[in-house]
Amino acid sequence: MGLAQYAVVPVQDEWGVLHDGDVRSRYATKEAAFESAVAAASLSLRQGHEVHVSVPGRGAGESALGS
Repeated sequence: MGLAQYAVVPVQDEWGVLHDGDVRSRYATKEAAFESAVAAASLSLRQGHEVHVSVPGRGAGESALGS
């Protein structure tokens, strides 16, 4: 099987999940984007893929949840 990579990324004033070079959905918080990424990663894992999930640390002036 292949490698499935999910990256939580900032998209303007929101957050998205980058997968296969595309961000399809936007989320109000980093935590919401993370939960979406983990749900997708779980499905990929069940399909036998190696899975990587990455989330950036807190930026200056940002809350812990990235809102």
